Amino acid sequence: MDWHTLINTDRGRDHGKEEDPLRQNFVQDADRITFSAPFRRLANKTQVHPLYEHDHLRHRMIHSVEVASVGRTLGMKVGHWLEGQGNLAPGEATKVAGIVHAACLAHDIGNPPFGHSGEEAMGGWIEEQFQAKRALFHEIPEDKRAEFTPLEGNAQGFRIITRLEMYRNQGGMNLSHAVLGAFTKYPMTASASKSLCEANGGKAPYVGAKKFGVFHSEFDYLQTAARALGLPEETAPDGSTWWRRHPLVFLVEAADDICYNIVDLEDGFSSGDLSLKQVGDLLDPIAIPTNRDITGYSDYERVSYLRARSIGGAINACVEAFIDHHTAILAGQFSDELIAVSDKAEAFATIKDCARNRLFTAPRKTKLEIQGRNTIRRVLQGVWPVYEALAAAQWQQDELPAYETQLARAFALDLRDVTNAYSALHSLTDFVSGMTDRYAVKTAELL
Repeated sequence: MDWHTLINTDRGRDHGKEEDPLRQNFVQDADRITFSAPFRRLANKTQVHPLYEHDHLRHRMIHSVEVASVGRTLGMKVGHWLEGQGNLAPGEATKVAGIVHAACLAHDIGNPPFGHSGEEAMGGWIEEQFQAKRALFHEIPEDKRAEFTPLEGNAQGFRIITRLEMYRNQGGMNLSHAVLGAFTKYPMTASASKSLCEANGGKAPYVGAKKFGVFHSEFDYLQTAARALGLPEETAPDGSTWWRRHPLVFLVEAADDICYNIVDLEDGFSSGDLSLKQVGDLLDPIAIPTNRDITGYSDYERVSYLRARSIGGAINACVEAFIDHHTAILAGQFSDELIAVSDKAEAFATIKDCARNRLFTAPRKTKLEIQGRNTIRRVLQGVWPVYEALAAAQWQQDELPAYETQLARAFALDLRDVTNAYSALHSLTDFVSGMTDRYAVKTAELL
């Protein structure tokens, strides 16, 4: 791969307009994401700890903004190094930073309500319908069923930014190629990922094949961006095309890893799940050393200061890891996470163990997951009859029976593109994935 091609900020639909040097495309991309309705809804979606119990706890929007801040710094530091190596022209570090910043802003935009438990609940319900051969579900081709079981927030996010939001069915937000590339952690369809893993004894042969990042319905948008960026193109055992990751994906991923690992501890302290000593023991090995006198700091201020120094230390470690593995990354052969190969890997592994054993098993978190599962299943079960009735009406919305018409109107279901079973299931998952936690609960209560 070549860095000059990798930071291509042309758009799939450029409308014949030249890039504004005072407001470059990657800046516009970040603005489009920030002002979008799906991004706003992240303010009422759970990150880790249940919402509404504590004003200091993070939700998905705050998490996304923090990830974007860390990502911008990672991009600037790596970009500065690339300039020094002659891989980029002077001043292009700012462009790298802006691309990573925009991709980070959007990285969680496709996540459903109630976090990853929401994804599992949706995928589980849909799998049950496939197994039961429920009407319409049995009509969806086998190679497309894997798109829904499990449901994948990364692919849903790609669908939002390339199809659903802004210019519907015409490129969506029409983000630049570089931002789309940096956003896409798993540049392949579900069928490609599945066939690669099956051919490798059930394990992903490449880090970008662990999951999938695009639905068949948006594959052409990925193909256009990937080829414009010069990403290495591969063929899966099932004959489908996939690509190696854009190098900046590793920085977006690192920014996310840094934030959720470190700030989850700060939130854990705020919620009372972790003590000051426990947080200190976990973050001290990561934090940048300091001689500052913190006598007189409150416990909360001590944790906040430690969090800031820890993020700084983690950023430096990930930049060094990127530099150390740059050759393999640029060749598309690097198959790990930057944090996992950094000199802070052991400290982060300990943090993840703590999160898994203490934070993710806290009673409030468990109750949230139970509520989320039951809420989402009730919504899916209650809304799906609209699509069954639509199929019976030969996909003519004005021919829906009275009750299903009421449901569609009450929930503002967007049925414009529903013409078959596949598009019907995508319409349902678009609706539920776009819900906030609060709206999902209200909808379930109504149903």
